[in-house]
Amino acid sequence: MKNCEMKDSDIKDLEELKKFGKACGHMRKHGHGHGHASANSGVYCMGMIGAAIYFIGNASDFWMGVLGFLKAMVWPAIMVYEAFRVLIG
Repeated sequence: MKNCEMKDSDIKDLEELKKFGKACGHMRKHGHGHGHASANSGVYCMGMIGAAIYFIGNASDFWMGVLGFLKAMVWPAIMVYEAFRVLIG
């Protein structure tokens, strides 16, 4: 069992940890927490724009263009569904 006594250095480290936690919480609230999430969002956005151009470009009338835009928003789900349909049968 560990000793539960705290030293002055532990208290100093604990205060630094609290400051770090507050800074991380501030960063998460204001969208600065995870740099990789913004990169993934950019890739998804580019994919959505490309899918919208493809679907709308192949639309025969206005409502098919609207449907193409809606498909562009959910293209990952469509892609996974079609992949499973082909692989599993």
